[in-house]
Amino acid sequence: MSAPVATSKWRIPGAELMARTAGLQRVTLITGLVLVAVFVLVAVFAPLLAPYDLAQNSADGVAFVPQQGPSAEHWFGTSVRAEDVFSRVLYGARTALSVIVIAVSLSLLIGVPLGLVSGYVGRWVDRVLTLVMDAIYAFPTLLLAIVVSIVVAGGTSSSLGGVLSAAIAITAVYVPQYFRVVRNATVAVKNEPYVDAARVTGASTSRIMFRHILSNVTSSLPVILTINAAEAILTLAALGFLGFGIEPTQAAEWGYDLNKALNDVSNGIWWTSIFPGTAIVLVVLGMTLVGESLDETLNPMLRTRRSVTTATENPAAAVDDKELTE
Repeated sequence: MSAPVATSKWRIPGAELMARTAGLQRVTLITGLVLVAVFVLVAVFAPLLAPYDLAQNSADGVAFVPQQGPSAEHWFGTSVRAEDVFSRVLYGARTALSVIVIAVSLSLLIGVPLGLVSGYVGRWVDRVLTLVMDAIYAFPTLLLAIVVSIVVAGGTSSSLGGVLSAAIAITAVYVPQYFRVVRNATVAVKNEPYVDAARVTGASTSRIMFRHILSNVTSSLPVILTINAAEAILTLAALGFLGFGIEPTQAAEWGYDLNKALNDVSNGIWWTSIFPGTAIVLVVLGMTLVGESLDETLNPMLRTRRSVTTATENPAAAVDDKELTE
C-alpha cells in the first residue's frame, strides 16, 4: 500500500491562469508577459541583434567618435569610451538574464531543501538554521551583496567569473527568503493526514519531505521567484553603479553604464544614460507586473476577496470564477 501523494491545488496551466484573470488584471498580466518575453528574446539573441561587440569602439580600422548622438550608424549613440550604446544595452540584457537564472536557481537549490529540513526535522536543527537565516535576512541587502561580491570576485578575470560572482552575491541575499517561506509552510503541513499516512507505510524521511511535502509547500514560490528576479536586476544594477559589479570588458552591465554616464548628463548628453536606464525600468516593470498578477490569481485569500466583490457586482461572473477555482 503506497501513501497518497497530495498535489498543490494552485498549480494551474497557462490557459486556465489566463481564464482566471479579467479586465485590468488581465491587461497587467499580458503586459508583464510581453515585456519579459521581449527581454528574454533580446538576451538570448543579443549576439545576432547587436551590430557591434560589447566593448568594440572601432570598425574597419576607423575609431568611433566618443559621445556621438544617435544616428543611422549608432542608433543609441556612443558612450564616453566610444562604445556603441545600442550594442551594450542588448548585451546588458544577456548579462542580466544570466545573473537572474544563476542567482534564482542557486537560491532555490539552497533555500528550499534547507527550509524543508528545518521545518520537518525541527528541534536544534530548526533553531540553528533559523538563527543563521534570520541573521542573514536582517543584514542590509545591498551591503550584504557588496561584501559577498568582493569576497567571491577576488582575482577573477573571466567573463563567466564576473557573472558568477555577481550571481552568488545576489544568491546570498535571497536564500533566506526561500528558506523562510518553505520552512513555515512545512511546519504547517507536516502533521497533515497524508504525511501521517506516509509515515505509517514506512516511507523514509527524505521521501516524505521531497515526495509528499514539497509539492504542497511551493505554491507561492512562482510569485516570489518573479519578484526576486525583478529585485535581482535592481541589485545587479546597484552593484555595477557603485563599482562592485562586472568589469566592462567582461560583460556589458546597465548599472556600470549608468555610472559612467553621470558626467554626460550635466553636459546635455542624454543618450548614454536614458537607454540603459529605460532598459532597467522596463524589465523590472515587466517582472513586477507578472509577479503581482500571479499573486492575485494564485493567492486563495486575494481570489476569495475578489470573488466576494464580483458576487456583489455581478453574480453570474462570480459563479464562473467559483467554477474555475474548483
